Amino acid sequence: MPWALYISHFFGGAFLANAIPHFVSGMMGMPFQSPFAKPRGEGLSSSTVNVVWGFFNFVIAYVLLCRTADLDWRNLGDVAVFGAGALAMALFAARHFGRFHGGNRP
Repeated sequence: MPWALYISHFFGGAFLANAIPHFVSGMMGMPFQSPFAKPRGEGLSSSTVNVVWGFFNFVIAYVLLCRTADLDWRNLGDVAVFGAGALAMALFAARHFGRFHGGNRP
């Protein structure tokens, strides 16, 4: 597989993982950090902003995984790179947002 498809799978996984907390928080009516808050990435955005931001991330993930690279769930390489992107974003989010929600306690 060409390296460009691996990059698409990796970032598709990252965008998919990023979509979930924003979309779910928004659907629950809860404010959550977003790039549109002040200060950027630390302040809280409204639930509506988070639903829209989460949906946008779902769309980008779809384009990267299904239209650009055509992720094959039966191909271990495709799934591994997708999973690495999702895990990388999840770990980043856990560390970043844990500062605000008490998730980084020893």
